[in-house]
Amino acid sequence: MLVFLDFEASSLGKHSYPIEVGWVFEDGRAQSFLIRPAPGWTDWDGQAEAIHGIARATLIAEGTAHDEVAERMIAALDGHDCRASAPSWDGKWLSVLLRAAGLPRHSLRLGDSDDAHRQAAEAILAPILPAAGLQAAVAEALALGEVRAPDEPPAHRALADAREERQRWLRVQAIAHSIARRAVHG
Repeated sequence: MLVFLDFEASSLGKHSYPIEVGWVFEDGRAQSFLIRPAPGWTDWDGQAEAIHGIARATLIAEGTAHDEVAERMIAALDGHDCRASAPSWDGKWLSVLLRAAGLPRHSLRLGDSDDAHRQAAEAILAPILPAAGLQAAVAEALALGEVRAPDEPPAHRALADAREERQRWLRVQAIAHSIARRAVHG
């Protein structure tokens, strides 16, 4: 099953670490955790905190232990198709989390949610449209599938951002079905 996942982090620096994770399955089931920093995770950027609004003190007081979060992630997500809107960054933080918990860093892998959106549109449109028009129709579905205005920033909270990716995936499919109906019925 497809799962959209997102992390928030201490910074965008070399020693950054995950502070929040959220995921939502294609069927809408969702979960999120604030992550209590592992020993040695000291990197902190006040500008990043201003964006996500999560204080380090909140993580220490209310966060779930990093190793427990990692174990819960593997239990919930193993065998599923995990996607992220920024897989290189989210993959880095996933790796940091898994290694800190003593787990193999490739226990879970992330693909790009943009690929999931494109694949959903292609699966709907390919049986209907000739190859010459397929990519233009897919591009139209992707462009119209945006759920946030171009100048509107993401929420920068893990579960909200993961839910937005799922919403885009659903919207791209609805638009692709509409394009397919238009192609069939003229």
